[in-house]
Amino acid sequence: MKKGIHPENYRMVAFKDMSNGDVFLTKSTANSKETIEVEGVEYPLLKLEISRTSHPFYTGKSKLVDTAGRIDKFKNKYAKFKK
Repeated sequence: MKKGIHPENYRMVAFKDMSNGDVFLTKSTANSKETIEVEGVEYPLLKLEISRTSHPFYTGKSKLVDTAGRIDKFKNKYAKFKK
């Protein structure tokens, strides 16, 4: 393994799934301006649109997650081709 190419600043970070509110902790080097308190300890917060707790592959359930309005944008764009 090459030396000096891997980051050294790993720390505990909280990831929050915005579709269901699930929060989990793991080590990461990602930067964040927001923080969250988990079990009395404050951690940097990174927000996710989808994670293992809400992804249909892992949950076995189909669920439509549209946080950015992509479906409405698609429907409006292709409405002119509708007969």
